Amino acid sequence: MDKLIVTGQRRLQGEVIISGAKNAAVAIIPAAVMANDISVIENLPCIEDVSSLCHTINKIGAKSEFLDRHTLQIDGRNVKNICATYEEVKKIRASYYLLGALLGRYKKAEVALPGGCNFGTRPIDLHLKGFRALGAEVYVENGIVKAYADKLVGTSIYMDQVSVGATINIMLAACLAEGKTVIENAAKEPHVVDTANFLNFMGANIKGAGTDIIRITGVEKLHGARYTIIPDQIEAGTYMIAAAVTGGNVLVKNIIPKHMDSLAAKLIEMDVTIEEMDDAIRVIADKPLKCVNIKTMSYPGFPTDLQPQMAALLSVCKGTNIITENVWENRFQYIDELRRLGAQIEVDGRVAVIQGVDCLTGAQVMATDLRAGAAMIIAALAAKGETTIGDVKYIDRGYEDVEKKFAALGADMKRVTL
Repeated sequence: MDKLIVTGQRRLQGEVIISGAKNAAVAIIPAAVMANDISVIENLPCIEDVSSLCHTINKIGAKSEFLDRHTLQIDGRNVKNICATYEEVKKIRASYYLLGALLGRYKKAEVALPGGCNFGTRPIDLHLKGFRALGAEVYVENGIVKAYADKLVGTSIYMDQVSVGATINIMLAACLAEGKTVIENAAKEPHVVDTANFLNFMGANIKGAGTDIIRITGVEKLHGARYTIIPDQIEAGTYMIAAAVTGGNVLVKNIIPKHMDSLAAKLIEMDVTIEEMDDAIRVIADKPLKCVNIKTMSYPGFPTDLQPQMAALLSVCKGTNIITENVWENRFQYIDELRRLGAQIEVDGRVAVIQGVDCLTGAQVMATDLRAGAAMIIAALAAKGETTIGDVKYIDRGYEDVEKKFAALGADMKRVTL
């Protein structure tokens, strides 16, 4: 079991290159098996979620092969097995995208209910409602979602609430349905757009991705494609916040600055200097931080996946800061870990009130989930003394070479294997 050991209060400075987007990768890999052909996906992040998903698609008959560390070739010509068991999907929630992919291609799919980070109930009811609207019979038996259809037929689907996963899953299945499908109140996140772009490269007909209405005209089949995944918005945000918490000067490279607007606005409100370039953002934190309030929302609002990292930053921002979590009901389970470091935080339901302190102090903490793990790193960077972070496996799910990238910026961070 690996741990990260961080000695804090080192000012970060230099450059960091952001990897490909985890949330796009875990949707695009299942999409690639929809073609009876070969696809090549570039700019993949070298993370555990990608490795786990490759293992899963290999189990159903696809052949995945890394041409280099960030380029994956997927051969979908021998996919025969439409069942992914719990043992294959327990590590990664995004395995549910195999439901839409296999249902679209074969009109049948059996995928165990997904695993991944545990920070509250995250039902897939909207996914199943969408599949049923397309004409599939869907039920859950012994922990396995089973979906069957003689044929899928396009229809209008209104999402009761904005859901990235359901939007992508329905989009996957609808690509190979007969006729036209309209998804209303669709999620607009960058990885929804990236998945739609990849599917269009494969021969799909999807319009409106990035807006709240997506229109899909079904096609008979998809073909292989070569595609480069977008940079990771959340990884970029994590390093931007880390620069701010250490009073740093960091150039965050290989990003799409537009994706960072909601975070950049909050950092500017805190008196952090943000210099935006074509494909990079420089973060300069050379003034005392001002307190702010955060409300998480679907894109283009403030992302829930950056909420824990911001909580760590606000823990050392003098004054009263309020975070309202509007996406997941139990995303504050990491708060006790921040308290171990001296953070003063009170939680009431979906609201956290943070009284900024002068300094955090090193301690032993755990990564309770992927983004909470990133928050522990940020808090440790700000803390006086040494912090040991356990359950690094969660961090490895979504951050490539995390200790190497931070060390290159001047952090005193090392990984130890016990």
